[in-house]
Amino acid sequence: MIEQISVSDLKALTDSGQPRMIDVREQWEFDGGHVPGAVWIPMSLVPLRKEEFAGDSPVYVLCRTGNRSGQVVMWLAQQGISSINVHGGTEAWQRQGYPIETTQPAERIR
Repeated sequence: MIEQISVSDLKALTDSGQPRMIDVREQWEFDGGHVPGAVWIPMSLVPLRKEEFAGDSPVYVLCRTGNRSGQVVMWLAQQGISSINVHGGTEAWQRQGYPIETTQPAERIR
């Protein structure tokens, strides 16, 4: 069983401070809309960048619905890294009417 948090509880955390949040979706998904303050690390790069998830406080892991982030949280737990899955992901965040940030895709190398 993995630790989870609801989007309303995460919103309360973002209102009272800046929790560490990592979005593990693909870049086009992240660019299209993400929770403000979330950092983008695609799921495929998590094993190579696992040290960015470690820290004194837990990291909140997001994806679109909570499935991919749940897999990442499970893997991180096996590595001894404290992390919490955001249940319902950015889809649930948006359904609640919470703010979303968008970013411009990185300029393509020609």
